[in-house]
Amino acid sequence: MTSDKFLKHLQTHAASFAKAVATNEGEWIIKGFIDVYQRVYSISVDTKIVSKVLELLLFPMFMEFAQKHRMEIELCQHQNFYPDLTFTHRASGKKFAVDIKSTYRESETKVNGMTLGAFTGYFRNRDSNKNTLYPYNQYAAHFVLGVIYSKCDEVADE
Repeated sequence: MTSDKFLKHLQTHAASFAKAVATNEGEWIIKGFIDVYQRVYSISVDTKIVSKVLELLLFPMFMEFAQKHRMEIELCQHQNFYPDLTFTHRASGKKFAVDIKSTYRESETKVNGMTLGAFTGYFRNRDSNKNTLYPYNQYAAHFVLGVIYSKCDEVADE
């Protein structure tokens, strides 16, 4: 599998990602967290929490993608390691890095920033596996899946 083919397949599959996180009306399918006493806690606007919820909801979609295109998928085992997902094509053995980044809209034309990396370590020393699942140079290509969402600071009356 070539890098261009992987990207095309991923872009095609990503078109269906919205159904993993929201209803047809645009409402998020996750409304909060529930504890063992059945108390529900709404999701805060903390970007780290929202990002993790998005990743969890999208994971089955990535599994489906990997299966459809005869790939193995590996998750990064450590927080702040690169990449979030490693896809390995079964036939060719080529590895593809996918890092998931998310941010929110500030307006219709502007988003909050998105950090792509520290630009030290594996970006400069591409043979190193410090803070990476595999050394940077072992990947056939590197991709960032950017997720942009709208915040809703209002709490609806129930």
